Amino acid sequence: MRDHRYDVLFEPVRIGPVTARNRFFQVPHCNGMGHRHPSSLAEMRGVKAEGGWAVVCTEEVEIHHTSALDGAVEGRLWDDMDIPAHRLTVERVHAHGGLAGIELVHSGLNAPNTYSRVPALGPSVRPVTSGTPSVGREMTLADIADLREWHRAAVRRSLRAGYDVVYVYAAHGLTVFQQFLSPRFNSRTDEYGGSLENRVRLLREVLEDTLDLCAGRAAVACRIVVDELLGVDGQGRAVGLGRSEMEEVFGLIGELPDLWDLMVGEWDFDSSTSRFEQEGYSEPFVHGFKQLTTKPVVIVGRYTSPDTMVRLVNQGITDFIGAARPSIADPFLPNKIAEGRVEDIRECIGCNICVSGDWLSVPIRCTQNASMGEEWRRGWHPERIAPKPADAADAKVLIIGAGPAGLEAAMWLGRRGYEVVLTEASRTLGGRVVREAALPGLAEWGRVRDHRVLQLEKLDNVLVTLESPMTAEEIVEYDFTHVAVATGATWRVDGLGRFHAAGVFTGALTPDDLLAGLRPSGNRVVVYDDELFYIGGVLAEMLATEGFQVTIVTPESKVSAWTVNTMEQHKIHRRLVAAGVTILTDTTVLGHEGNVARLACTYTGREHSLASDAIVSITFREPHAPLVGQLQSLGSQHVQAIGDAYNPGTIAEAVYSGRLYAEALQAPDLGVGATPFRREIIGLAGR
Repeated sequence: MRDHRYDVLFEPVRIGPVTARNRFFQVPHCNGMGHRHPSSLAEMRGVKAEGGWAVVCTEEVEIHHTSALDGAVEGRLWDDMDIPAHRLTVERVHAHGGLAGIELVHSGLNAPNTYSRVPALGPSVRPVTSGTPSVGREMTLADIADLREWHRAAVRRSLRAGYDVVYVYAAHGLTVFQQFLSPRFNSRTDEYGGSLENRVRLLREVLEDTLDLCAGRAAVACRIVVDELLGVDGQGRAVGLGRSEMEEVFGLIGELPDLWDLMVGEWDFDSSTSRFEQEGYSEPFVHGFKQLTTKPVVIVGRYTSPDTMVRLVNQGITDFIGAARPSIADPFLPNKIAEGRVEDIRECIGCNICVSGDWLSVPIRCTQNASMGEEWRRGWHPERIAPKPADAADAKVLIIGAGPAGLEAAMWLGRRGYEVVLTEASRTLGGRVVREAALPGLAEWGRVRDHRVLQLEKLDNVLVTLESPMTAEEIVEYDFTHVAVATGATWRVDGLGRFHAAGVFTGALTPDDLLAGLRPSGNRVVVYDDELFYIGGVLAEMLATEGFQVTIVTPESKVSAWTVNTMEQHKIHRRLVAAGVTILTDTTVLGHEGNVARLACTYTGREHSLASDAIVSITFREPHAPLVGQLQSLGSQHVQAIGDAYNPGTIAEAVYSGRLYAEALQAPDLGVGATPFRREIIGLAGR
């Protein structure tokens, strides 16, 4: 039964001609599937609606070939051929009682158009913002008229596909309408430039166009930036749009759309990781905008606490609880609140592995929710799993190691009805998650452990034992039919990795040592990071805050280079500088003898030395699963390593491995070389 404190979250809310069944609003978010994987995309959105989200929106959907984002796999609605894929998404959302929203986009200066091979368009001549060495063309009045017609055509197609909410998108620094609004991009002197009223003209016209076409059929939403957070330049001039100017914008067009979707800054701030921002971090920036319009408002802030959600509504800050990442981590968050199961919410940890899928142009994945992106192609569900086969032989499963993979496998096997024993050699469940969650800024990552431990406590058929190391000889004495070895991985100590093909260190410390509480014997420390993700940067930060003199050395051109995919690399660099860490990029460590580290430029090979009392080697982890071979030598047949013990990787990959093991147990053999998931093949066009 629902706690009555949360009743306000389940009130229906009118949005123009349509009504949302509650206040839970899945705002548009990218997913790496877009126009390339329409069935996967549709099923993922449908599961969100099934989980109780009243409004479920697409990602940004390109309206024209002059807005081709190319490397990113976004939605497309260039012409009528794209309508069937969108209709599929709408049908899946409608099947579960949700409203389907579409976020139409023309990316303007952010569109490289390397596929369509046409110039980018913008309010003024400016460099293309998406990293290509190209310049956008200043739009003529005829171009602007064409843009309005392209948008109108996309609105008509959206209505034919059955969408209930149609977006006009002016946010994230990614759209031509924001570019016309912002003095950062707009230096025109005609009726579309100069004064604020002129700069808002195009947005007003497109909103009016969209309202005319949607009248009575669909609601019109406007996603808009309320502060670009760019401040002033060295001359004291505003670089972009600030709050005061955006308040004036609301004075001009605040009553036009049926709904306002408010965001702050660019995408990297709007989707900041938990390492740098906590739940509700954007609230101060959007506070007060609801009072500037009579239309409903939706905001985001990675909200997972229903108490916070209620406060936001009751204090008049928002009408809808917007979410992207929390809806990814738990598509059933609204239903769990409605059913009085708040403790079962699988809370977002803010790691941005979901975001990386978009940057890498692959289907979305989630650390907390292994089913994300697998709803159609593997048939996985975030809340359900097929029971164990009724005709299969009795099975009793032993899982050795209660890190992220072991916890996930035990939870889902328990839900399938198997008898499971989960053993952990230490006195704490969670493995690497517990250790890494103690690092600066990573506390919320502990939610990976907390959720699974709570769920295991509800399963009578899963026995969990602590401080229970097991040998192969002991294991074979029991009656287990299947054994999963989830004993993790260990960091190499000698520097062998991507750059060095052989070991170069002796006596180095590793992340395992630091996470276990060991510290360098001297004050001057070199952190050699050839792993490229977060661990090198966060350990350097930790040591610096503890008083060590830290230099982080990486062969890459950026510190923590892979974190560009989680949109935090620049923040990591900034934080390391603030902590007093010296950063040496394009540099490797050739060796460390006595109190000297020998360094070399990765391009020229030119060597130099650095005074150093200790070195921390961060290259890669090796699987630690000797039990697999030992058990097989003793005659055990169904033995398998999972998680880091099989293939060291991210926590998300370990969780996924645990779910995969649980799904595959006693499943039919697909045969050698078979693809273990469904694929969608693009059809050939007629000649």
